[in-house]
Amino acid sequence: MKSESKDKSRFEPRFEPILDWFEANRPLPKSELVFMSPYQLIVAVILSAQCTDKRVNLTTPAFYERFPDIASLADASPEEVFPLIRSISYPNSKAAHLVAMARKVTDDFGGEIPRDIDSLMTLPGVGRKTANVVTSVLYDEPVIAVDTHVFRVARRLGLSDGKTPYAVELDLEAGIPESVRPKAHHWLILHGRYVCTARNPKCGECGLSPYCRHHAQSR
Repeated sequence: MKSESKDKSRFEPRFEPILDWFEANRPLPKSELVFMSPYQLIVAVILSAQCTDKRVNLTTPAFYERFPDIASLADASPEEVFPLIRSISYPNSKAAHLVAMARKVTDDFGGEIPRDIDSLMTLPGVGRKTANVVTSVLYDEPVIAVDTHVFRVARRLGLSDGKTPYAVELDLEAGIPESVRPKAHHWLILHGRYVCTARNPKCGECGLSPYCRHHAQSR
């Protein structure tokens, strides 16, 4: 898989001014998902797939009240979960994934959310992006979770030409120092969510315009 991202060196000079701008203007980014424990975070991230954080945050309080921990969720059925998440995208599959995830965590990991990406990816409903989010947010691991926002922003800024999320992840990890990656994950997501939007990006008010390949090509 390493071959997906080639000739990373041509991107690296672009990283420094962009990271410096984020550091100066967005020094303390954080996840917009509301959670109080590793259990709550993994539930929220699974629910957030193709759904807004705002909608997830409106949904999870009742969910956590009904299923306050991994054990209570493991004892539930998807049919019990579904009514609590019906307003979330793909509620049927997510209800099944949440229950199966909780049962596997209980059976295979002693009820503790795993800390490493490979173990997390064995859980139902947890792909590479979700695993990277959990390890980055909870444990400050030097990984970059590539969702649709990060994928779009990285390519527009000229930090990657990767055609897959994994290829973009490799380019970003090649150009972003390990100590900065937990913050950079949030920088790129939030920038894509509020400024570098999929439709009608706000280039006129974007402080990164001087460094942005997309902006230079569109003028």
